[in-house]
Amino acid sequence: MTDLPIYLDYQATTPLDPRVLAEMMPYLTGKFGNPHSNHSFGWEAAAGVEIARKDIADLITAGPEDIIFTSGATESNNLAIKGIAYAAYPSKNHIITAMTEHTCVLESCAALERNGFKVTYLPVGADGLIDLVQLDQAITPKTSLVSIMAVNNEIGVIQDLKSIGKICKRKKVMFHTDAAQAVGKIPLDVSAMNIDLLSISGHKIYGPKGVGALYLRPKANIQPLALFDGGGQERGLRSGTIAPALCAGLGAACKIAKQDMVKDQNHIHGLAKRMKSAIFGGLDCIDLNGSEKQRYMGNLNLVFEGVTGDALIKELRNIAFSAGSACSTGRTEPSHVLTAIGLDKAQADCCIRIGIGRMSTAQEIDYAADHIIDVVKKIRTRL
Repeated sequence: MTDLPIYLDYQATTPLDPRVLAEMMPYLTGKFGNPHSNHSFGWEAAAGVEIARKDIADLITAGPEDIIFTSGATESNNLAIKGIAYAAYPSKNHIITAMTEHTCVLESCAALERNGFKVTYLPVGADGLIDLVQLDQAITPKTSLVSIMAVNNEIGVIQDLKSIGKICKRKKVMFHTDAAQAVGKIPLDVSAMNIDLLSISGHKIYGPKGVGALYLRPKANIQPLALFDGGGQERGLRSGTIAPALCAGLGAACKIAKQDMVKDQNHIHGLAKRMKSAIFGGLDCIDLNGSEKQRYMGNLNLVFEGVTGDALIKELRNIAFSAGSACSTGRTEPSHVLTAIGLDKAQADCCIRIGIGRMSTAQEIDYAADHIIDVVKKIRTRL
């Protein structure tokens, strides 16, 4: 018997690891000082922030001075993309990204287009991966930045960051990656991969919501402009009083992720294989979206012929997962990621995303697989 309801939506957010909460608590109580104040209370809070900065940097093989705290990956992505674009303008006015990026990246690029910038949106294959030759050919002397997501939030495919980094270095353009779904899940080395900017989100790696970070390569070709003005904190790029408790939480989450990465991978990949084997063994007319080989296995995006994701959610109220028909809150059109890999609206409507994580159990996976199979069969008999 397993506890209900079952959480299988780890791409949307992750539970706070109790070890992370333990590291946060002192800064929510006794160590309450403003980390920018020049006295013992401030120094105590600032020391915790710097410990966190180092733990974040260690996870991606960077230096602590290269980490800028933000409110999350959305802010980090905006700062990276708009900051570089405006800093390079007008000598460079071209950005390259992919059609399958997170909405905050696509909307940042759309905002730049409204202000006279040119943006190239690279297509992806049926496997969800960009064509590296197309990327190489798309770069022009006017290109300032290439922004390609590391692990796709909807279908879990992993882009070839090292090859993309090599191309960008050779062409002397900046390379940014939205790594919100990758940090702590796959090994990342910003130097080996020639990554200039990298976005991190706390709540995707068992840390708190409301905090993230941006890695910025030291002595990068272009220094981003700040998006808003203030007291000049975080190297002048992100003004405002930072929250020591949230920073400590993100740092702890990164430290734990580095320590437990192999353990987490073995656990999650084993459960994903168990889930996939059960569902594919119990049903026909089903497919996995995105590359089967070049993917993070904790994300299973499946299409069930003739059964909508919304219908499954309605029938399976004890299991939390995402439908594939909408890419963000309030939207009813098909996901831009699913249409980019070649699915039509009817197919996209029949997709669900199952997210498996650190706290998932074999009992939960078996329960979910059995009930998904039963409900799909039941719905199909009505057709």
